Amino acid sequence: MNTFITRDGTEIHYKDWGSGQPVVFSHAWPLSADAFEEQMFYLASRGYRCIAHDRRGYGRSGQSWQGNDMDTYADDLAELVLKLGLRDAVHVGHSIGGGEVARYIARHGSQRVAKVALIASATPLMLRTAANPQGLPGAMFEQLRASVRADRSQFFEDLSLPYYGYNRAGAKVSAGVRKSFWLQAMTAGFPAVYFGIKAFSETDQTEDLKRLDIPTLILHGDDDQMVPLENSGRQQARLVAHATLKVYQGGSHGLVTTHRDAVNEDLLAFIME
Repeated sequence: MNTFITRDGTEIHYKDWGSGQPVVFSHAWPLSADAFEEQMFYLASRGYRCIAHDRRGYGRSGQSWQGNDMDTYADDLAELVLKLGLRDAVHVGHSIGGGEVARYIARHGSQRVAKVALIASATPLMLRTAANPQGLPGAMFEQLRASVRADRSQFFEDLSLPYYGYNRAGAKVSAGVRKSFWLQAMTAGFPAVYFGIKAFSETDQTEDLKRLDIPTLILHGDDDQMVPLENSGRQQARLVAHATLKVYQGGSHGLVTTHRDAVNEDLLAFIME
């Protein structure tokens, strides 16, 4: 297994497929690097080096009690980039992974980064506040935490339905995708899952997005039930100077799976521009 040890002693696992210009993937809550395998295989087969790590606390990485916050996630990503000596990298972040990428660039600069792709990214701020009245109510995130504490196994099974839009009329439901979601979620440690809710919902990344000074592709579904388009993708397009927004009609939060072919093609076209 490919692993490295962070400065605070946490072991981080990563996949490293192919060769060529690096494409680095940051996964969603509560999943792992496995969620990006379709994109990694597609791009690695076309001459790119695809790298995806399990965020601390998730998948095969160490389950630290500390560091389940956006700053530490970003610093872990920076350590991975330096360990592998990556330059001219394309960073792809899904959901909380989009926040991780934005905070990484805000904290460590874009000298090693060529482009960024934000997929259903939970930025700039999900929580409703006086300054962010279009956000989601705090009670919603409290309910998430309560569900994790009460029966996270059942919660993850139930969550897979709206996550992929499988609760919509006429949706073609994949039992296999639902099982994969549950399995990935259950490999995550309890602290990472619980504290991660605060990280993706309460971290204001408005200034992080303003500091993205490189070409940025924003992909978002207009039926995202986890991270609504108006609160996120459209705001990102206004905040990022060099952004292109593409909205997937009927697209769910799990775009990298439900719309994998379109996402793969859009990523490839963006990288090749």
